[in-house]
This record gives sequence, structure tokens and C-alpha cells, in this order.
Amino acid sequence: MPRKSIGAALKKLVVSRAGGYCEYCKSPADFATEPFSIEHIIPRAKQGGDEDSNLAYACIGCNVYKSDQTESLDVVSQEVTTLFNPRVMVWSEHFSWDTSVTKLIGKTACGRATIEALRLNRRPLVNLRRALIAIGEHPPVI
Repeated sequence: MPRKSIGAALKKLVVSRAGGYCEYCKSPADFATEPFSIEHIIPRAKQGGDEDSNLAYACIGCNVYKSDQTESLDVVSQEVTTLFNPRVMVWSEHFSWDTSVTKLIGKTACGRATIEALRLNRRPLVNLRRALIAIGEHPPVI
């Protein structure tokens, strides 16, 4: 059976709600080299639906690295924990910036697991953050 696509009104809601940023790494869509996508927090492959409460705005990197994951290993506790869910969790409760404001630090097991699973400190993101700092576009107001 063919997959139903997400309608234009729902896409507009998800994009607007995100304020122009990836809901995981906080990269701005205006400076992305590829269009952002609507990501299923609980993937369709795991019976996640197309309702707005299960959709996030994500850069292509975060979407690809997240894939169908909903949980991952916390490197500190060595326990499997859920990944960050932007619909029910507050970003600033799980993440903070390092002193250079170029790398994310996980404040919780969920934050740390999400940073590792989605590679939120991957080199291109850190480089983008450096460039955005230089033109006064980083860090985002969260």
C-alpha cells in the first residue's frame, strides 16, 4: 500500500512551530545546503503516525542519523534511554552549549544518548556553528 504524504497545512504547522531551526541540532534552515524535512519522531516503521504530535522539523543530517531509532545508549550510565522528543520534552532541559557555543553537551541521559545517536557534534555542524557565530547568527534563542 502506498504511503500517504503529509499534507501542506500540516507541513506548514510543523515548519512554523520549529521557528526555522532543526528541532534536534538547532541548525537554522536558512543556512542549510539541503532542504529540511518533516521527521517522524516515532517512525512509521514502528507504527508512528502522521499527527502533528509525532512530527518534527529536522535537518537532513539529523533525520538520516536518527533514521528509525527511538532510543540509544547513554555513554555515561551505559543504559539504553529514549531519544529526545521535541513534542514532549524541553530542549534546554536536555542540552546546553559548551563554552565555545559550538558543541552540545548532554545534561541528561536522554540528551547524551541523542547527541551520540544523531551525531549532534559532527564536524560539519561544529564548522557551521563557528561560521554562524562570526556573522552573529548563533547561538539560536531557545
